[in-house]
Amino acid sequence: MENKDPLPQINHRFVSRVWIAAGIISFIVVALLLSWKANQVFLYTLAGAIIAIYFHGFAGLIARKTKISPKWSLPLSIILSISFLFGTFFLIGARVTGEVVQFTKEVPSLVEDAKNFIEGNSNIKLIYEKIASSKIVEKASLLLGGFFNSTVGVFGDIYIVLFIGIFFTAAPDQYKTGIVKLLPADMRLQGNNLIEKIVKNLRSWLKGMLFSMFVVFVLTSIGLAILGIDLWLVLALIAGLLSFIPNFGPIISIIPAALVALSKSPSTALWVIVLYCFVQLVESNFITPLVQQELIKTPPALIIISQVFVGIWLGAWGVILATPILVIVMVLVQELYIKKQDQKQSLSK
Repeated sequence: MENKDPLPQINHRFVSRVWIAAGIISFIVVALLLSWKANQVFLYTLAGAIIAIYFHGFAGLIARKTKISPKWSLPLSIILSISFLFGTFFLIGARVTGEVVQFTKEVPSLVEDAKNFIEGNSNIKLIYEKIASSKIVEKASLLLGGFFNSTVGVFGDIYIVLFIGIFFTAAPDQYKTGIVKLLPADMRLQGNNLIEKIVKNLRSWLKGMLFSMFVVFVLTSIGLAILGIDLWLVLALIAGLLSFIPNFGPIISIIPAALVALSKSPSTALWVIVLYCFVQLVESNFITPLVQQELIKTPPALIIISQVFVGIWLGAWGVILATPILVIVMVLVQELYIKKQDQKQSLSK
């Protein structure tokens, strides 16, 4: 009986494994390069998906309350949302525009008043010099600069995001099915369930954030109006919009309000700061727990870490979208790792 040489078969297996390993490494390298160079595409896609989730969530609310079929509730949600935006702009747009123009004109004098106040107070001057020496302002300027110097500009970004959101809204199942089909056949059911879980968490997060932004706007506008602050409407809008960014947004919104109040008196500026701290206290202790009731529990420190990390990687847009990115990562870790480890542990007992 003739003995066959096993060496060619061994070499063939070895070469196959080398090619497989090389292919995997190449795929990882290409994926990392794309994620680094084309990170704007990821942000556009995520922002568009959030817009689509909002429209579908609003459509579901309309369908539940009015018994309208989903065929009509979805376009109705888009029409109502756009009508609300245009109606709001029509009612308060002229007032806000006037206040913004006035605020822009007053910024140089407000900054000068702030400098004079700092120079006249030795303790505050010492704190300011320490902050300036730590280059915090420089780093913040670079971070914000990344936002305004993005690939196609801010308005171009918004234009692209809106169109992506509209396409996602029109045919969400088509895109979800396409993603699921990329998975192996035995993993498609799990992949579909995972996407549904992510969408559910993002919907709950977005619903809570919109409610939180509205509460911050109302409380801030009432407080500023009581204090007799000029430009109270635009300042309250800024506070409401920036509350979309946890931790850093409320801090940024204090700056223009404090500058405007400082033009009246230092005590007024102090009261405005107290007001903003009170609103933030209410939001973080009462609103945020309501937001996270239906979400995977996320430690506050982890949100800050994710904002810093994603902000360094993706710029200011990354800071804005850091929380939904963290929500997605937490769902993936929970479903793909923690639950499987728990199942293995329960089976081993």
